[in-house]
Amino acid sequence: MKPFTLSEIAAACGGKYVGSDEMKSAVITSVERDSRNIKDGSLFLAIKGGRVDGHDFINKCYESGAICAICEKAPENTVKPYILVPSTLDAVKKIGKAYREKFDIPIVGVSGSVGKTSTKEMLYAVLSQKFRTHKTQGNLNNELGVPLTLLSMPEDAQAAVIEMGISGFGEMTRLTEMVQPTFCVLTIIGCCHLENLGDRDGVLRAKTEMFKSARENAEYILNGDDDKLSTVNEVNGKKPVFFGISEKNPYHAENIVNNGEGGVSCDLCFDGKKLHAVIPAIGTYMVSNALAAAAVGNLLGMTDEEIIRGVEAYKTVGSRANVINTSRFKIIDDCYNANPTSVQASIDTLVNLKGRKVAILGDMKELGSEELALHYNTGKYAREKGVDLVLCVGELAKELAKGADGLWYESIEALCKDLPKLLRGGDTVLVKASHSMQFEKITEFLKEF
Repeated sequence: MKPFTLSEIAAACGGKYVGSDEMKSAVITSVERDSRNIKDGSLFLAIKGGRVDGHDFINKCYESGAICAICEKAPENTVKPYILVPSTLDAVKKIGKAYREKFDIPIVGVSGSVGKTSTKEMLYAVLSQKFRTHKTQGNLNNELGVPLTLLSMPEDAQAAVIEMGISGFGEMTRLTEMVQPTFCVLTIIGCCHLENLGDRDGVLRAKTEMFKSARENAEYILNGDDDKLSTVNEVNGKKPVFFGISEKNPYHAENIVNNGEGGVSCDLCFDGKKLHAVIPAIGTYMVSNALAAAAVGNLLGMTDEEIIRGVEAYKTVGSRANVINTSRFKIIDDCYNANPTSVQASIDTLVNLKGRKVAILGDMKELGSEELALHYNTGKYAREKGVDLVLCVGELAKELAKGADGLWYESIEALCKDLPKLLRGGDTVLVKASHSMQFEKITEFLKEF
């Protein structure tokens, strides 16, 4: 970390420092919310959760090397410093903002209804060809994860890519106040979190809150193929930079060929140039992600060679369009999350691969009053795209099964019981649903066939 003293931290969060004057100038080495990750010099965040109260672990953290704790109630029998605050969660946001302000580097904020993580990883792959780049790890993209991501930024970071996820109005504003991006990248405005945001126009308003606290002279990198984002003509006095497959975009693609597991080849076109690349991924949608990264890289003065090398160094993460080959099947493990837009993109990927196409789909959450119609239409999309067999689990997925003329199961266990007689050797099987459906259990079952 860059030097960050206990005195600075207390001032940043408006907390009451309790401890010796000598320790006010002590510098922390990391910020941790998990007592198991404490190191010498750590600052511990005592957060009260649904099952565990971090305040119960403060003294254990001191014993493990923590030099201070941020807490809502004073720890007992300690001589080590602590900073008392009304809310640890609010405090960490203020601390994260203060630490971010120690850096004068390009920071890319990434959001959208679909493709946040894959675009973040593509940006990281490209920027890492020139800069020591920091990125969001795992799913740390919310109002706790974002400040933790900022606070883990190493002293020598030359660039950062921060994923920003929301589910309601106001959240993006609070995230952007911390991140203060110099580049704002938005992927797609889709049907997600409609329970809170109402419709796609609401999603657009919520996502574009990112623009409010962007740094002065920030660049706005938007998907021009998206019918909502393409209506954004000016942001903070600047014209957005549009990317997308369509030739109308300054950053577009030509000669796209999906070679399945052989990757997606294309020409990335901008500034009158055509840069040939082979993206090591199975989905054609990755071309748009590569274009977004090319736009940021180009604006940062990267060479064509650096940009292409980065695009071709892309690696998928977790259960996101991850291909698993077993002795009997090809599994597209994409069960991290789901909404109608992302499921349709996954179906497009499925039908590009060899073998009989099977989609195992489940409930898509937080879709609001139109959730049944959205599930039905997603099933209909699978049928129209030629998916051979659609298997569904979940109450909402009953409508999905109807639209797809597929089979519905009330539980994962019931589905898995039937899978041996439904699947054939050589099948390509897509597994996708909202994370709460726990479809990773299906993936594990398939791997053991």
